[in-house]
Amino acid sequence: MTFSLTDTEAAGGLAVPRRTLELLRTVPGLGERYADAAAPGTLAELAALPPLAKDDLNTALAHLEPAAEQGATWLFQSGGSTGAPKVGYAPTGFYMAKVFEHWQPLDRDDVFVNAWGAGRMWGAHFLAAGLADLSGCRVIALGSVTAEEYPEWLGFLAARKVTAIGGTPSVLRLWFAHARAAGIELPSLRKVLWLGEAWQPQLEDDLAAVAPKARRHGMFGSTETWVVGSNTPDCPADTFHPFPHQLVHVGADGLLDFTSLDPAMLNPVLRYRTGDAGELGPCPCGRPGPAMRVLGRRDNVVQVRGLGLHVDELLERVEREPGVTRAQVLITERGGRAGRVEVLVLGALPDPEALRRELLSSTFTLSTGFVHDPENVVVRVVDALVSNERTGKTAGFVVREEA
Repeated sequence: MTFSLTDTEAAGGLAVPRRTLELLRTVPGLGERYADAAAPGTLAELAALPPLAKDDLNTALAHLEPAAEQGATWLFQSGGSTGAPKVGYAPTGFYMAKVFEHWQPLDRDDVFVNAWGAGRMWGAHFLAAGLADLSGCRVIALGSVTAEEYPEWLGFLAARKVTAIGGTPSVLRLWFAHARAAGIELPSLRKVLWLGEAWQPQLEDDLAAVAPKARRHGMFGSTETWVVGSNTPDCPADTFHPFPHQLVHVGADGLLDFTSLDPAMLNPVLRYRTGDAGELGPCPCGRPGPAMRVLGRRDNVVQVRGLGLHVDELLERVEREPGVTRAQVLITERGGRAGRVEVLVLGALPDPEALRRELLSSTFTLSTGFVHDPENVVVRVVDALVSNERTGKTAGFVVREEA
C-alpha cells in the first residue's frame, strides 16, 4: 500500500484535492504544470499528479493569499535553519479540533508546561495551546528561557506538580539536562509532548533520572501541512498514525508527500513534499490501519566545494563514538565557497584529533575537497550546538557566511 487511506475511505475527501488542483492551475509558474492533469477521482489519479515542493507552495501562497472564512488568519514561518523561510497559514484554532478527535494526550487533570518558543512567527507554541484548551487542562505558557533561569523555573515546576511538558526535543533536552545537573526531580511528570524534530534517544537517560514516570507522545507535521499524525508511548518514536483528514503517500523514490482532505485547510497542500523519506506499514502498538514510519530527511546533502556531503551519514558515524551525545556540522562559507567544515560535538570525546583524521580520510567529499588545506576540517567539543533562536530547533547542519 502506498497511501494511508483506501479509495473508499478517501472518496469523500477527494473533493478537497480537486478544488486545490483548480487553485494551482491559476498560479503563474505552476498553472502549466497542472493544465492537463485530470481532476483526481481515485488515489491512483491523485498519485499521478505532480508533487509540490516547498518553493512551489511558496509561489502558490504568494499568489493566492488565502484568508479564513471566519475569525483571524495566522501567518507563520517555517525554515530558516538550513533553508530560506517558508510561509504557512492557519485559522484560529489551528486545526487542533480534528487532531483532538483522534489523539488526546492531555486531560483535564494535567498541569501542562508549553515550552515551545512563543514568538518570531513559529506556530508550535500556539498549536499546543490550542490542544491544551481543548483538553481543559491547566497551562503554564512558559515558552523559551535562558540558561541561568532553568534552576529557578525547574524548582517552580516541581512545586506546581507539573504532569506534562511539551517542546522540541532539542529544547526538552536542555530542560532535563539542567534538571539532572541541578539534582532537581519532577516526580509528578507523566507526559512529554514533542513536535518539530525527531525524538532524540539521549532524552531517555535524563528522563529516567529526572522523571521516571514520564512517557513520550509525539506529533509529526510542518507549518505547511500542520499536524499530519501522532504517536503514543506504545509506538516507536519514528512511527506515527496519520489522521483521517491527512492523506499520506509514499512515492517510488521513497519520499513522503501529503495531501490535505480538510475543507478548512488554507494552504494548498496537494502531494506536498517536506523532504522526508518514509514507509507505510503496521505499527507495533497493534492499532489497526497503516502507520507512517519516518526514515529521515533526504535533503540533508549539502554542496561543499562542488561535492555532496551526506550530513546524516557523517553525523551517524560521529555519534557512534562513546561519550558523544549529539553532533552537528557547521560549514563556514566565504563568497559562496566552503572555507571551513567543523564537526561540533556534545559530550565527552577524549581524542577529537583522532576522529578528525578518520573522518578526513574516510569521507570522500572532505578528503577530496580539502586535499590542499586539511586543517580547515575540524572536530570540536562544545558546550552547546548552534540552535535556531526563534524555534529552539537544532539542525544537523548549519551554513554560515563569513564576513
